[in-house]
Amino acid sequence: MNIHTAFDLIAWGSGAVIGFAVRRRTLAAGTPSGFRISQHPGYIIAVALCTGLGALLAGGGNMALAGMLPLGHSIAGAIAGGIVGAEGYKLARGIKGSTGLVFVAPLAAGIAIGRWGCFLSGLPDYTYGIPTGLPWGVDFGDGIPRHPVQLYESFAMLGFLIWFVWQLSRRASLVLRSGFHLLVAYYAVQRFCWEFLKPYPKVLGPFDMFHFLMLALFAYSLWMLWGERRRHEQAGHAKTLSA
Repeated sequence: MNIHTAFDLIAWGSGAVIGFAVRRRTLAAGTPSGFRISQHPGYIIAVALCTGLGALLAGGGNMALAGMLPLGHSIAGAIAGGIVGAEGYKLARGIKGSTGLVFVAPLAAGIAIGRWGCFLSGLPDYTYGIPTGLPWGVDFGDGIPRHPVQLYESFAMLGFLIWFVWQLSRRASLVLRSGFHLLVAYYAVQRFCWEFLKPYPKVLGPFDMFHFLMLALFAYSLWMLWGERRRHEQAGHAKTLSA
């Protein structure tokens, strides 16, 4: 077992534990949507299958553009694929509102920990940054100090996780209604920034494939946040009229 695989297992195992703890301590009272994953096995299957497919397509696609064997996987692609699976299932079953709140803590924790596996895997992992003269540049074995973009993303997602758990403990309405979409928006923005510090092949000007995927994820999150806010306002208006 290589170090990347080991950290993947640690990351998602830790994410599952953290997700369970967060759910037990702060989500025991339920969520505004009332959605229960345990009642929808088809939802779990759709999300799992599309998550895996998205991870392989995005990771493999980026490596193919770089002239490498298309055998990689990508957390960005996994998130996008999972969204497609979830939204497709919801559309087919007529389910409204956000259903991804329980995934937020596991995802944030998994990315924060998993990126250390990318960092420790060095050059073969193809997740390193471009050369830099900054004092924290890291030599991954070729004598060139590079941006440790893996750690930039790790610390960024750890910060989000801390904020998210704090907001959940306060039962913040926006986080309870749209925590997953806030995660997607935050992930898309920080990942978009780090992409400028990676040596990935460009597809248009200074932008690589993941820049456009992040724009799509950010647009999706804004659309869903707007829709959730509108539903919340309509529900409040209806409650006022019935009072």
